[in-house]
Amino acid sequence: MIPLYKPHMPPLPELDDILYSGQLAYGKYAKAFEENLEKFLGKDAHVWATNSFHMAISVVISLLEIHPFDEVIASPMACLASTQPFASQAIKVRWADIDPYTGTLNPDNIRKKINAKTKAIVHNHFCGYPGYIDEINAIGKEYGIPVIDDGIECFGSEYKGRKVGNCGTDITIFSFNAVRIPNTVDGGAIVIKDPDLYRKAELIRDCGIDRKKFRDDLGEINAKCDITLTGYSATMSDVNAYIGLQQMRSMERILKAQRQQAMLWRKELIDEEDIRILQRRDINPNYWVFGILASDKRKCIQTYRKKGWYASGVHLNNNVYSVFGKEETLPGVQEFYKHFVALPCGWWIDEYKKI
Repeated sequence: MIPLYKPHMPPLPELDDILYSGQLAYGKYAKAFEENLEKFLGKDAHVWATNSFHMAISVVISLLEIHPFDEVIASPMACLASTQPFASQAIKVRWADIDPYTGTLNPDNIRKKINAKTKAIVHNHFCGYPGYIDEINAIGKEYGIPVIDDGIECFGSEYKGRKVGNCGTDITIFSFNAVRIPNTVDGGAIVIKDPDLYRKAELIRDCGIDRKKFRDDLGEINAKCDITLTGYSATMSDVNAYIGLQQMRSMERILKAQRQQAMLWRKELIDEEDIRILQRRDINPNYWVFGILASDKRKCIQTYRKKGWYASGVHLNNNVYSVFGKEETLPGVQEFYKHFVALPCGWWIDEYKKI
């Protein structure tokens, strides 16, 4: 069976040296990884790496001063890892409907959900397929509400020729969990447009500490260095960052392989009357999966599994979970979930077989 996901792991020739160096915490490899991410995303990207995706979201929550009982607008058609961090801080997730043909937030429905308690719009790019970035950013600007691009599965995806993370959005978050690309075993990143917020995020990510002032000339903790911000121990270790650096060496090859596989799927499925290929102008997905809309979802999944492809619906719409409160009926979400199927489209497929 060809798996839907497979962790990528490159050669790690320096890992033993790092493990026994006595320098495992955030250091030169983590800084190099951040610089590498910035170079990959483009000149306007300013990146901080974190030790998990959850911590990336938590830092952003503090950065934007979102408090318990405030609200964020989000898509329920997302990984639970994207939405649970808000619930864990007693922040109300107000679900907006999605475009049933793309799986991403419907800009018109977002407008209907905005109220005085709305502190952010969380824009999930579903399974690597970018959403309506310009339209949703424009809504955020109109109402003075920051937009967070949730790129949990979207690293390397492009929108109108620019990589997600460098599309003019206020903040973008990425996951480097084991099944993402790149993976650092666990980790995440925050990309911040505003220079002042970027500098503030550096402190929040590291317990509110300004490392330039934290130690005195003897290397002791400096009593004159005040801590004015509540923060987290969220910096990425040099071990995880080194793995990420090695992953980035293969990133262009991985994306090329997945996009080539997507072309094979399009060719294979072009005459299938019961299948609609998930696609839209202006986007170039990373093809974390290859998305289709099937007239009979269960039958489609069973058919491809019998052929040796681990097809799946991937995510359950999060608005059904009681942790978020009362379930809300959203027609676009219901329609999309009824039909969406993901097919394997990863770099590893040649290791098994071709279509």
